[in-house]
Amino acid sequence: MKVGFIGTGVMGHAIVLRLMNAGHELFVYNRTKNKTDDLVAEGATWKDTPKEITDASDIVFTMVGYPQDVEQVYYEEGTGVFSSDVNHKILVDLTTSTPSLAEQIDQTARNNGAASLDAPVSGGDLGAKNGTLTIMIGGEQSIYEKVLPLFEKMGQAYTLHGTAGKGQHTKMANQIMIAGTMTGMTEMLVYSQKAGLSLENVMNTLAGGAAANWSMTNYGPRILKKTIRLDFSLSTLLKI
Repeated sequence: MKVGFIGTGVMGHAIVLRLMNAGHELFVYNRTKNKTDDLVAEGATWKDTPKEITDASDIVFTMVGYPQDVEQVYYEEGTGVFSSDVNHKILVDLTTSTPSLAEQIDQTARNNGAASLDAPVSGGDLGAKNGTLTIMIGGEQSIYEKVLPLFEKMGQAYTLHGTAGKGQHTKMANQIMIAGTMTGMTEMLVYSQKAGLSLENVMNTLAGGAAANWSMTNYGPRILKKTIRLDFSLSTLLKI
């Protein structure tokens, strides 16, 4: 299958590699071109605009930063996805965006003979690299089933939650929960340190009880080892 991928940041880059390793032909675009250099060296094909990506692909994935970036990628005149003839193509937005924009993209796709899914993900850079993402999807059942073999290469959990926009609503619920657990984890670490406790021992103990959570298990050890990448900001979480 000819797959286009727009947005090769930390997570998008890892997903592209997994799809290439699964035998798919990949076309890539990123605002900063050199972030695709190693992907091109591995066999992906660079295209100069989202339109050119769409022209060349059967299915197009987008994974960019903010809702305004999604809107630009799809709707920018002359260079956006919808500047291409999208008839019979499938458009999948993996960005954490807004339900209203997902609905808008879906309607535009339908008006032009295409189909779309909103499919934001959770699991971070490690989930993208290891193929263990959780993918929350909105759209038609028949389109979901067509894309499912690709979702299976990206994640370990993928659920269709309803019509267009429902994937983004589910991701919002996810963000609400994550914000709470991340805040709790950091407050726990600060308190434990000030109390003179071994942070490693505290985390090992809490992991065996009701306080166990994904953030502590996955981010906690990296925080203690100072190997965690500080490339995810509050503005990214809030999408503002």
